[in-house]
Amino acid sequence: MPEKILSNADLEKMVDTTDEWIRTRTGIRERRILEHGATSDMGVAAAQQVLKNRGIGPEEIDLIVVGTITPDMFFPSTACIIQDKLGAKKAWGFDVSGACSGFLYALAAGAQFVETGAHKKVLVIGADKMSIITDYTDRNNCILFGDAGAAVLLEPTDDMSVGILDSILCSDGSGGKFLHMKGGGSLNPPTHDTVDKRWHYLYQDGKNVFKVAVIGMADVSAEILERNNLTGNDVDWLVPHQANLRIIDATAERMGLDKSKVMINIDKYGNTTAATVPLCLSEWWQAGKLKKGQTIVIATFGAGYTWGAALVKWTC
Repeated sequence: MPEKILSNADLEKMVDTTDEWIRTRTGIRERRILEHGATSDMGVAAAQQVLKNRGIGPEEIDLIVVGTITPDMFFPSTACIIQDKLGAKKAWGFDVSGACSGFLYALAAGAQFVETGAHKKVLVIGADKMSIITDYTDRNNCILFGDAGAAVLLEPTDDMSVGILDSILCSDGSGGKFLHMKGGGSLNPPTHDTVDKRWHYLYQDGKNVFKVAVIGMADVSAEILERNNLTGNDVDWLVPHQANLRIIDATAERMGLDKSKVMINIDKYGNTTAATVPLCLSEWWQAGKLKKGQTIVIATFGAGYTWGAALVKWTC
């Protein structure tokens, strides 16, 4: 996590908003800002912690998959940059652009290489420096986002009852008009005009996104339980994307989950996009609350639109 904290009180000095307004509508009190460095730096720090926890060196990693929408640059990929900085000389890698579903997409992709036997150790990273594409004159959106990086290590097991048991991945490109960044790509390359129009910042139609997200994330979470013959009583933890506390509450309610079974840290970090899910996993695991054998459901919704869920039996 970056050290700098941007609190609601700080935002009160920047735009026309209040701490109460932000907290009641989003659940956010503060978020972290990376003042110096890039997305890859947060990814490397997370990866180094994973390697330390596992007691292995970077040369043992076969593949690095990075979920991000704020890559260091268009190319090379952030995965390649992390591979070099980490010293993972035997690994190859690629980036996945799934916005707030980026980590889930990357997790599902990385798992295939393990399941097929192609690789033994796959590092999956979710990292975003959202502060670089956040317009701090936009009072509706600048309150939402923060910077972070987090990671997990995937390894094979002979026990088919544990690990990533199922996943549902979805997308609907018609939602792009409600949540996007217009400038910088081949459609609208950087010009004085695109800069003047503020097209290099994130744009979000919050009301439309909220209406779709609150249904999409809740529905896919319920669906993954139903198709695995489970109920909310069988779930130890819901790990939801941390976009808005009301969306999280609606998802838990649809699953029949008590709020005590929901991982929530949006109050401390805001929406860190691809980092939200692994950041929750990391915090709960380090606190000893995420334990071997527990059943967890990961649920996400993001720009694209992208959304999905995964059913996981925790193994470490």
